[in-house]
Amino acid sequence: MAYLVLLRHGQSQWNLENRFTGWVDVALTEKGEEEARQAGEKIKAAGLQFDTTFTSVLQRAIRTLELVLEVLGQPHLPVEQDQALNERHYGDLQGLNKAETAKKFGDEQVRLWRRSYDIAPPGGESLENTAARTLPYLKDQILPTVQAGQHVLVAAHGNSLRSIIMHLDQLSREAVLGLELGTGVPVVYDIDAEGRVQSKAIL
Repeated sequence: MAYLVLLRHGQSQWNLENRFTGWVDVALTEKGEEEARQAGEKIKAAGLQFDTTFTSVLQRAIRTLELVLEVLGQPHLPVEQDQALNERHYGDLQGLNKAETAKKFGDEQVRLWRRSYDIAPPGGESLENTAARTLPYLKDQILPTVQAGQHVLVAAHGNSLRSIIMHLDQLSREAVLGLELGTGVPVVYDIDAEGRVQSKAIL
C-alpha cells in the first residue's frame, strides 16, 4: 500500500492582502515559505519519503514543493507540473480585494461565487468547473501512480485540492462547501492497489 500526501501551498502575497488570486502567479510571503518548511518538517517527522511529485504551473505551489523536498533531503525527485492542478480561476474577480468586492456586489452575491458548487464568478470557474479538470487528471495520472505502489506528494491549491478530497472522501456537493484547507497543512491518505482509501490523517 502506498500513500498520497496533499498539500496546499503556503501563504501567498495575495492571501495576505485578502485578494482573489486564482491563476495570477503570485509569490509566497516569508510566512508562506516558513509554512512550507514546517510542512516538510511534519512530513519528515511522520517518516514519509516520496517517489514522485505533482504540482500546478503556479509558482506558489511549485516553490512550496521545492521547500518541502529540501527539508526532506529529496530535492531531485521527479516533478510533473500541470495546469489541471491550478487554483480555481476567479475570472473578473482576480486581483480584487474580497472585502471591497463584497461592498461592490453585495455579501450574498460574493458568498454565492465563493461558496456555491456550481455558480461561477463572471469570466471564471465554479468549484464544479475546477473539479471537471482536476479529477480527470487525478484519475488518469496521480491515482494510477499511487496504485502502482509509488508514494506521491501533490502540492496545489485550496480549490483543486478540495476537488480531490471531495472524490477521495466521497463528499457530497453540500459537504465539500464547508471543507477548509489550511495553508501548509499536509493531508495523508493510505491508498490500496485498487485505489481505495484505507486511512486518512492530517499532520
